[in-house]
Amino acid sequence: NFIIKLIGFYYREYKINLSGFQDILTNITFFFMSIFIFIFSIGPEKETLSFLGVGILWALLLLSSTLSLRKFYHEDYQTGNLVVLHLNGFSFELIVILKTISHFIFVQIPFLISIPIASLLINLSIDKLYSLLISFLIGSMILSSLGSISSSMNLLNSRNYLLGSIIVMIFSIPVIIFSVGIINTDENFNSLINILIGILLIIFAINPWASGACLKIAVENN
Repeated sequence: NFIIKLIGFYYREYKINLSGFQDILTNITFFFMSIFIFIFSIGPEKETLSFLGVGILWALLLLSSTLSLRKFYHEDYQTGNLVVLHLNGFSFELIVILKTISHFIFVQIPFLISIPIASLLINLSIDKLYSLLISFLIGSMILSSLGSISSSMNLLNSRNYLLGSIIVMIFSIPVIIFSVGIINTDENFNSLINILIGILLIIFAINPWASGACLKIAVENN
């Protein structure tokens, strides 16, 4: 029965994200338009773009992913689906884990697919592209977990949704530092990857308890 409920949950998430595909397309469009703006402002020199491109891509990936934070829990909270899921046997902590994985699949994976195209625009080498894909694969899950925490906190503070985005940006600074370091170094590659994985395990472990507590309070106070 649990497996059937789990399949039903992700089938519902698939239909919701498919119906809201224009939002995903808007995020991708924002990402590429921002790259073009940076190219026009920096100049077309290949060496400059290659040197600054990694930091630019990571900053834009962070900004683009924050555009979807408001819809993380907000719609399910407004329609009462969070209560329905909880009454169907899903704990708030499990709902958080499932929604975080869903956000990673339906929001972060499209960015992962678009990175090779973006790397062509900034003249990124194949070696750096490989490192960028690995760092984003790990880092995007961290961003989804941080987004879950900030979005659940926004349910308790409906007046200012920018607060959640600020929280994500602040705690994403170490992720960007180590991710850019992975791409720009050859000697400490494995060490930086291990550090990034460690950050992922810590944030992913904190996420269900922090977000679950916020969801519980928000549902009780609704």
